[in-house]
Amino acid sequence: MSGSLETYEISLPQGQIKGTKCRTLYDDEYYSFERIPFGKPPLGELRFKAPQPADPWTGVLDCTHFGVKPVQKNMLTGAIDGNEDCLYLNVYAKQLKTKKPLPVMVYIFGGAFTVGEASRELYGPDYFMAKDVILVTFNYRVDCFGFLSLKDPSLDVPGNAGLKDQVLALKWVKKYIYYFNGDADNITIFGNSTGGCCTHYMMCTEQTRGLFHKAIPMSGTLFNYWSDTPPSDFAYRLAKFHGYDGENVDRQVFDYLRSVEPYKLVNHNLLTPEECRNGLLYPFGATVEPYVTADCVVPKSQLEMVRDAWANDLPVMLGGGSFEGLFMYPGLKANPKSMDTLTQDPHRFVPYDVRLVNTDEQILKFSEKLIKLYFGDETPSSKHVMTLLDYYSYKVYWHGWHRTLKARLAYSKAPTFYYRFDFDSPDFNFYRKKFCGNDIKSGVSHADELSYLFRNSQSWKLEKTSGEYLTIQRLVGIWTSFAAKSNPNCEEIKHVTWEPSTKDQIQRVINISNEVTIIDLPEYAKLLVWDSLYKPEMLF
Repeated sequence: MSGSLETYEISLPQGQIKGTKCRTLYDDEYYSFERIPFGKPPLGELRFKAPQPADPWTGVLDCTHFGVKPVQKNMLTGAIDGNEDCLYLNVYAKQLKTKKPLPVMVYIFGGAFTVGEASRELYGPDYFMAKDVILVTFNYRVDCFGFLSLKDPSLDVPGNAGLKDQVLALKWVKKYIYYFNGDADNITIFGNSTGGCCTHYMMCTEQTRGLFHKAIPMSGTLFNYWSDTPPSDFAYRLAKFHGYDGENVDRQVFDYLRSVEPYKLVNHNLLTPEECRNGLLYPFGATVEPYVTADCVVPKSQLEMVRDAWANDLPVMLGGGSFEGLFMYPGLKANPKSMDTLTQDPHRFVPYDVRLVNTDEQILKFSEKLIKLYFGDETPSSKHVMTLLDYYSYKVYWHGWHRTLKARLAYSKAPTFYYRFDFDSPDFNFYRKKFCGNDIKSGVSHADELSYLFRNSQSWKLEKTSGEYLTIQRLVGIWTSFAAKSNPNCEEIKHVTWEPSTKDQIQRVINISNEVTIIDLPEYAKLLVWDSLYKPEMLF
């Protein structure tokens, strides 16, 4: 943290905690309370199970630092670290005493349901602490620990333990944020990528009804195809991968997996070539639960959940980056020949959910339509890397939240504010740098908004005249204004008036670039082509 000034104690119903008064990178003071337990350690009998609320404690709990992440295997480096005992959260408060309690913002991290952490290394509160808000970040279990699913109801492991961790964290915030000067009646949840998808799950599950009041899904929703892991025998495959030689019997598989060391469990390679061909990115993610329990989060298909969502009555802000597909560059770089064989399997161009309900002849027509849209008369190959990344921008990301916007306009009476993040910095767009290194030096990648919302371990103090600093001011202004009053219009963008989306102006969007302007979405024409692949009842 930038600078600790003094310690500070708070008495919660569960026990006392000690935090610190801190100073941000830009010299704003705030209060920090980290590593507060919200769930019992999910160890032993509780591995893979829904979380239970944390027990009370005696004495003063030291909440002055936080270093725990869930057990995980880094997708780029293969390094394994983290702790199975990970259900902790952090509260950052601009002020602890004000006449009126402060708006609360709860961030859900992304990471393909496989990695991620609520740490300062990734999500430092510095920029938000220039405003009168409370920021909460929290851990949830990832990979098999958070998303193993078994069909045998007697085991009580239907899946989505990681989503249930999120529900428990939100219940904790609703119940206890008052003690940190937070307004329990003005809570905003937000998240990026899989965190945006999780934000959307929280909007749609009955488990969270009334726990928050507005939401910001960023670069991910339930309409992104990767939001749902189809049922399979992944638990059995995981056990076999780690030496199990018995039959595919849930109870025997479950008992075996509970005996394996945590670091070993996340070290696996389970997807078949066919599953990869169909777009499956990971074996353990959110899934429709095979039977309904008292704490079931996903009882039915994502499409049905969206239509019936209690949060259709809540204001929403929605959007993503202008070149999301840069995220896919590491995969293309690692296997360039895969691009040269695309035309041998043209079905791959078409989303899997579209392929499932169409004939081979129709799928081939759709494939030809998409190839024509992106490649013209050229044959797709490894020389078309940027074109293919543009195609991925739509397939993996943009079309998902385009459909989400359509669903909001169909089923919701509350406003939906649509944004496009397009600020391209040569050295401060940390996620493009992470995915592309020095191979691609421009473009606004998947998750690049996070560079301007959170201080991370790579950030530095910017000149206040720089475009990067101005972009931080604008994004934090927009996000906190929406959290405070359900309206993102604020002093930082006072030269424009950002109106909620409407059915007859669905292509209008706020474009956050070197300047902030209201424009017609540049991606709109291509998105209409993607719409044409879907039967109307499947689109939203």
